[in-house]
Amino acid sequence: MDDDVLRQTPLFSGLDDDAAASLRSSLSENRLRRGEILFREGDSGDRLYVVMAGKIKLGRSSPDGRENLMAVLGPGQMFGELSLFDPGPRSLTATAVTDVTMLSLGHAALLSWLTGHPDVARNLLGQLASRLRRTNDVVADLVFSDVPGRVAKALLDLASRFGRQADDGLHVHHDLTQEELAQLVGASRETVNKALADFANRGWLRLEPRSVVLVDVERIQRRAR
Repeated sequence: MDDDVLRQTPLFSGLDDDAAASLRSSLSENRLRRGEILFREGDSGDRLYVVMAGKIKLGRSSPDGRENLMAVLGPGQMFGELSLFDPGPRSLTATAVTDVTMLSLGHAALLSWLTGHPDVARNLLGQLASRLRRTNDVVADLVFSDVPGRVAKALLDLASRFGRQADDGLHVHHDLTQEELAQLVGASRETVNKALADFANRGWLRLEPRSVVLVDVERIQRRAR
C-alpha cells in the first residue's frame, strides 16, 4: 500500500500513525481491468473505495440510453461513501478507465471508526459537502456556461489532478475517449470536438490521443470563467 496516496484521502487525513495503521488493516484490495465495471447504477452496496492507482469514471444513464459522466477519479480520491450513510441502491455506475487498484472499506468496519474517531466522521462529512458543492457547480455550468466554457473548465479540472508540467506545456493524460470527454462536459461529441479544435487553432492547447497539452493555461482559465 502506498502511504502517501492513502494520506491524501479524507479517511486518513489527521490520523496519527497508529490509528492509520489500524485502519489500513481493515481495508481490502480490489483490482479492475480497463473497461471493467465495479458496480452499476441501482446495485446494492455498502462499501467505500479509495483509488490507489489508475483512473475510474462515475456516470449514470438516462431512460433513453444517453450517458452522462459525473466524475473521473484518480489516486488518492474516494467514492461510494454515500451508501455508508444512506444505504440504498448505487446512484452511479463505476467503470475502470484504465487498469485500477483500489482499497475498500465496508459499512461495519467504518461505523466502529466513526465511533472511536470523530475526526474521521468530520473528514467524511467534509468530503460529502465538497461533493455537493461540486454538483451545484456542475448544474450552474449547464445552465449558465456555453460548451467551450465547460470544455475549458473540464480541462483545467483534469489538469489539476492528472497534469504534469513540461517545457512545452502542461501535459494532461486523462485517458478519456472523445465520447467520454463529451459526456463529462454534458454536450455532444461534435460540439466538444469543435471547441477543442478552436482552442488548438488559437494555440491554447495541443491535442494528443487520450490526452491534451495545455500550452496557454491563462487563456484557458479566462475562457472557463
